[in-house]
Amino acid sequence: MVCKDGTSGPDPTTVYVDMRALRHDRVRLVERGSPHSLPLMESGKILPGVRIIIANPETKGPLGDSHLGEIWVHSAHNASGYFTIYGDESLQSDHFNSRLSFGDTQTVWARTGYLGFLRRTDLTDANGERHDALYVVGALDEAMELRGMRYHPIDIETSVIRAHKSITECAVFTWTNLLVVVVELDGSEQEALDLVPLVTNVVLEEHYLIVGVVVVVDVGVIPINSRGEKQRMHLRDGFLADQLDPIYVAYNM
Repeated sequence: MVCKDGTSGPDPTTVYVDMRALRHDRVRLVERGSPHSLPLMESGKILPGVRIIIANPETKGPLGDSHLGEIWVHSAHNASGYFTIYGDESLQSDHFNSRLSFGDTQTVWARTGYLGFLRRTDLTDANGERHDALYVVGALDEAMELRGMRYHPIDIETSVIRAHKSITECAVFTWTNLLVVVVELDGSEQEALDLVPLVTNVVLEEHYLIVGVVVVVDVGVIPINSRGEKQRMHLRDGFLADQLDPIYVAYNM
Protein backbone atom coordinates (compact mmCIF):
# COMPACT_ATOMS: atom_id res chain seq x y z
CA MET A 1 0.00 0.00 0.00
CA VAL A 2 1.14 3.54 -0.70
CA CYS A 3 -0.43 4.83 2.51
CA LYS A 4 2.18 4.64 5.18
CA ASP A 5 2.95 6.67 8.28
CA GLY A 6 6.16 8.68 8.28
CA THR A 7 8.34 8.95 11.36
CA SER A 8 6.88 12.39 12.10
CA GLY A 9 3.27 11.38 11.54
CA PRO A 10 0.62 11.29 14.26
CA ASP A 11 -0.58 8.08 15.82
CA PRO A 12 -3.21 6.32 13.69
CA THR A 13 -6.78 7.15 14.59
CA THR A 14 -9.54 4.66 15.31
CA VAL A 15 -13.16 5.25 14.39
CA TYR A 16 -16.28 3.25 15.21
CA VAL A 17 -18.74 2.56 12.42
CA ASP A 18 -22.22 1.06 12.39
CA MET A 19 -21.82 -2.49 11.08
CA ARG A 20 -25.43 -2.55 9.85
CA ALA A 21 -24.88 0.54 7.69
CA LEU A 22 -21.62 -0.93 6.40
CA ARG A 23 -23.53 -3.91 5.02
CA HIS A 24 -25.37 -1.44 2.77
CA ASP A 25 -22.05 0.19 1.74
CA ARG A 26 -22.80 3.21 3.93
CA VAL A 27 -20.37 4.67 6.46
CA ARG A 28 -22.00 5.97 9.64
CA LEU A 29 -19.77 6.88 12.57
CA VAL A 30 -21.01 5.97 16.04
CA GLU A 31 -19.72 6.27 19.59
CA ARG A 32 -17.43 3.64 21.09
CA GLY A 33 -19.46 0.91 22.76
CA SER A 34 -22.60 1.60 20.71
CA PRO A 35 -24.64 -1.43 19.64
CA HIS A 36 -23.34 -2.97 16.38
CA SER A 37 -20.24 -0.75 16.46
CA LEU A 38 -17.11 -1.92 14.66
CA PRO A 39 -13.67 -0.39 15.40
CA LEU A 40 -11.52 0.44 12.38
CA MET A 41 -7.96 1.78 12.55
CA GLU A 42 -6.66 3.99 9.77
CA SER A 43 -4.08 2.50 7.43
CA GLY A 44 -1.75 5.49 7.52
CA LYS A 45 -1.13 8.99 6.27
CA ILE A 46 -1.41 9.47 2.52
CA LEU A 47 2.00 10.39 1.16
CA PRO A 48 2.68 13.63 -0.78
CA GLY A 49 1.97 13.25 -4.48
CA VAL A 50 -0.44 10.38 -3.93
CA ARG A 51 -4.14 10.77 -4.71
CA ILE A 52 -6.77 8.38 -3.45
CA ILE A 53 -10.45 8.24 -4.31
CA ILE A 54 -13.27 5.90 -3.34
CA ALA A 55 -15.13 4.59 -6.37
CA ASN A 56 -18.12 2.39 -7.03
CA PRO A 57 -16.58 -0.91 -8.25
CA GLU A 58 -19.51 -1.57 -10.61
CA THR A 59 -20.25 1.86 -12.12
CA LYS A 60 -16.71 3.27 -11.65
CA GLY A 61 -18.20 6.52 -10.43
CA PRO A 62 -16.71 8.54 -7.53
CA LEU A 63 -18.39 8.18 -4.14
CA GLY A 64 -18.92 10.61 -1.28
CA ASP A 65 -17.49 10.42 2.24
CA SER A 66 -20.48 8.52 3.59
CA HIS A 67 -20.09 5.61 1.17
CA LEU A 68 -18.00 2.47 1.23
CA GLY A 69 -16.29 1.75 -2.10
CA GLU A 70 -13.19 0.46 -3.83
CA ILE A 71 -9.91 2.25 -3.10
CA TRP A 72 -8.31 3.70 -6.25
CA VAL A 73 -4.79 5.16 -6.27
CA HIS A 74 -3.02 7.62 -8.57
CA SER A 75 0.68 8.31 -8.11
CA ALA A 76 3.92 8.56 -10.03
CA HIS A 77 4.97 5.09 -8.91
CA ASN A 78 1.83 3.22 -9.97
CA ALA A 79 2.66 0.01 -11.80
CA SER A 80 1.58 -0.42 -15.41
CA GLY A 81 0.98 -4.15 -15.14
CA TYR A 82 2.64 -7.42 -14.26
CA PHE A 83 4.12 -10.34 -16.15
CA THR A 84 1.70 -13.19 -16.74
CA ILE A 85 1.47 -16.31 -18.88
CA TYR A 86 -2.32 -16.49 -18.67
CA GLY A 87 -3.13 -13.83 -21.25
CA ASP A 88 -5.33 -11.67 -19.01
CA GLU A 89 -4.23 -8.36 -20.54
CA SER A 90 -7.78 -7.00 -20.39
CA LEU A 91 -7.87 -7.65 -16.63
CA GLN A 92 -4.55 -5.86 -16.22
CA SER A 93 -5.82 -2.85 -18.14
CA ASP A 94 -8.87 -2.62 -15.90
CA HIS A 95 -6.77 -2.83 -12.74
CA PHE A 96 -3.86 -0.59 -13.66
CA ASN A 97 -5.39 1.86 -16.14
CA SER A 98 -8.90 2.60 -14.92
CA ARG A 99 -10.75 5.88 -15.40
CA LEU A 100 -13.81 7.27 -13.67
CA SER A 101 -17.06 7.05 -15.58
CA PHE A 102 -17.81 10.70 -14.79
CA GLY A 103 -16.16 13.63 -13.06
CA ASP A 104 -12.40 13.55 -13.59
CA THR A 105 -12.32 11.13 -16.51
CA GLN A 106 -8.76 11.98 -17.62
CA THR A 107 -6.78 10.73 -14.62
CA VAL A 108 -5.56 7.12 -14.77
CA TRP A 109 -6.06 5.16 -11.55
CA ALA A 110 -4.92 1.80 -10.21
CA ARG A 111 -7.65 -0.29 -8.60
CA THR A 112 -6.53 -1.93 -5.35
CA GLY A 113 -9.35 -4.47 -5.06
CA TYR A 114 -9.98 -3.38 -1.45
CA LEU A 115 -13.04 -1.68 0.01
CA GLY A 116 -12.60 1.33 2.25
CA PHE A 117 -13.37 4.98 2.88
CA LEU A 118 -11.62 8.30 3.51
CA ARG A 119 -12.05 10.59 6.50
CA ARG A 120 -10.48 13.96 7.37
CA THR A 121 -8.98 13.56 10.83
CA ASP A 122 -8.63 16.12 13.62
CA LEU A 123 -4.96 15.21 14.12
CA THR A 124 -2.15 17.22 12.55
CA ASP A 125 1.21 16.16 11.18
CA ALA A 126 4.61 17.73 11.81
CA ASN A 127 3.69 20.63 9.53
CA GLY A 128 0.54 21.41 11.49
CA GLU A 129 -1.75 20.20 8.69
CA ARG A 130 -4.75 17.95 9.11
CA HIS A 131 -4.55 14.79 7.03
CA ASP A 132 -6.94 12.46 5.30
CA ALA A 133 -7.07 9.00 6.84
CA LEU A 134 -7.72 5.87 4.80
CA TYR A 135 -9.68 3.04 6.40
CA VAL A 136 -9.53 -0.39 4.74
CA VAL A 137 -12.54 -2.61 5.43
CA GLY A 138 -11.80 -5.75 3.42
CA ALA A 139 -11.05 -7.34 0.06
CA LEU A 140 -13.66 -6.82 -2.66
CA ASP A 141 -13.38 -10.34 -4.08
CA GLU A 142 -13.91 -11.93 -0.65
CA ALA A 143 -17.03 -9.93 0.22
CA MET A 144 -20.27 -11.91 0.10
CA GLU A 145 -23.63 -10.67 -1.15
CA LEU A 146 -26.39 -12.11 1.04
CA ARG A 147 -29.97 -10.84 1.26
CA GLY A 148 -28.97 -7.80 -0.78
CA MET A 149 -26.26 -6.78 1.71
CA ARG A 150 -22.46 -7.02 1.70
CA TYR A 151 -20.84 -9.16 4.37
CA HIS A 152 -17.15 -9.67 5.05
CA PRO A 153 -16.12 -13.24 5.97
CA ILE A 154 -13.81 -12.19 8.81
CA ASP A 155 -16.71 -10.67 10.78
CA ILE A 156 -18.73 -13.89 10.68
CA GLU A 157 -15.66 -16.06 11.30
CA THR A 158 -14.70 -14.05 14.38
CA SER A 159 -18.17 -14.54 15.86
CA VAL A 160 -18.05 -18.29 15.22
CA ILE A 161 -14.58 -18.75 16.75
CA ARG A 162 -15.79 -17.04 19.92
CA ALA A 163 -18.76 -19.41 20.17
CA HIS A 164 -16.83 -22.38 21.61
CA LYS A 165 -13.34 -23.02 22.98
CA SER A 166 -12.92 -26.12 20.82
CA ILE A 167 -13.28 -24.14 17.57
CA THR A 168 -9.71 -23.30 16.56
CA GLU A 169 -10.37 -21.85 13.10
CA CYS A 170 -13.29 -20.97 10.87
CA ALA A 171 -13.86 -20.03 7.23
CA VAL A 172 -17.08 -19.05 5.48
CA PHE A 173 -18.13 -18.84 1.84
CA THR A 174 -21.29 -19.00 -0.24
CA TRP A 175 -22.62 -21.94 -2.22
CA THR A 176 -25.49 -20.99 -4.53
CA ASN A 177 -27.50 -18.79 -2.15
CA LEU A 178 -26.42 -20.59 1.02
CA LEU A 179 -23.90 -19.56 3.65
CA VAL A 180 -21.44 -22.37 4.35
CA VAL A 181 -19.51 -22.32 7.65
CA VAL A 182 -16.46 -24.59 8.02
CA VAL A 183 -15.08 -24.96 11.55
CA GLU A 184 -11.99 -26.81 12.74
CA LEU A 185 -12.60 -28.85 15.88
CA ASP A 186 -9.86 -29.41 18.45
CA GLY A 187 -11.64 -31.95 20.58
CA SER A 188 -13.51 -35.23 20.51
CA GLU A 189 -15.73 -36.15 17.59
CA GLN A 190 -18.66 -36.34 20.02
CA GLU A 191 -18.47 -32.52 20.33
CA ALA A 192 -19.07 -32.02 16.60
CA LEU A 193 -22.83 -32.39 16.89
CA ASP A 194 -22.94 -29.91 19.79
CA LEU A 195 -21.17 -27.25 17.73
CA VAL A 196 -23.90 -27.00 15.08
CA PRO A 197 -26.55 -25.15 17.14
CA LEU A 198 -23.86 -22.90 18.66
CA VAL A 199 -22.63 -21.89 15.21
CA THR A 200 -26.06 -21.30 13.71
CA ASN A 201 -27.29 -19.34 16.73
CA VAL A 202 -24.30 -16.98 16.96
CA VAL A 203 -24.45 -16.17 13.23
CA LEU A 204 -28.18 -15.53 13.47
CA GLU A 205 -27.95 -13.39 16.61
CA GLU A 206 -24.94 -11.28 15.60
CA HIS A 207 -25.35 -11.07 11.82
CA TYR A 208 -29.02 -11.93 11.19
CA LEU A 209 -28.06 -14.65 8.73
CA ILE A 210 -29.27 -18.24 8.44
CA VAL A 211 -26.45 -20.74 8.00
CA GLY A 212 -27.15 -23.17 5.17
CA VAL A 213 -24.41 -25.71 5.85
CA VAL A 214 -22.13 -26.33 8.85
CA VAL A 215 -19.05 -28.44 8.14
CA VAL A 216 -16.96 -29.67 11.08
CA VAL A 217 -13.43 -30.72 10.10
CA ASP A 218 -10.14 -31.64 11.73
CA VAL A 219 -7.52 -29.04 12.65
CA GLY A 220 -5.44 -27.96 9.64
CA VAL A 221 -8.04 -28.62 6.94
CA ILE A 222 -8.71 -24.93 6.20
CA PRO A 223 -5.95 -23.96 3.71
CA ILE A 224 -3.76 -20.98 4.66
CA ASN A 225 -1.06 -19.55 2.37
CA SER A 226 2.46 -18.43 3.28
CA ARG A 227 1.17 -14.94 4.15
CA GLY A 228 -1.26 -16.34 6.71
CA GLU A 229 -4.32 -15.67 4.52
CA LYS A 230 -7.20 -18.12 4.42
CA GLN A 231 -7.74 -19.64 1.00
CA ARG A 232 -11.53 -19.62 1.10
CA MET A 233 -12.03 -20.34 -2.61
CA HIS A 234 -9.72 -23.38 -2.42
CA LEU A 235 -11.73 -24.55 0.57
CA ARG A 236 -14.94 -24.02 -1.39
CA ASP A 237 -13.58 -26.07 -4.29
CA GLY A 238 -12.67 -28.86 -1.87
CA PHE A 239 -16.16 -28.75 -0.37
CA LEU A 240 -17.85 -28.97 -3.76
CA ALA A 241 -15.55 -31.83 -4.79
CA ASP A 242 -16.27 -33.67 -1.51
CA GLN A 243 -12.58 -33.66 -0.58
CA LEU A 244 -12.68 -32.22 2.95
CA ASP A 245 -13.19 -35.56 4.76
CA PRO A 246 -15.43 -33.85 7.36
CA ILE A 247 -16.16 -35.10 10.86
CA TYR A 248 -19.77 -33.97 10.54
CA VAL A 249 -21.91 -32.05 8.05
CA ALA A 250 -25.25 -30.43 8.90
CA TYR A 251 -27.55 -29.11 6.18
CA ASN A 252 -30.20 -26.52 6.94
CA MET A 253 -31.82 -26.08 3.53
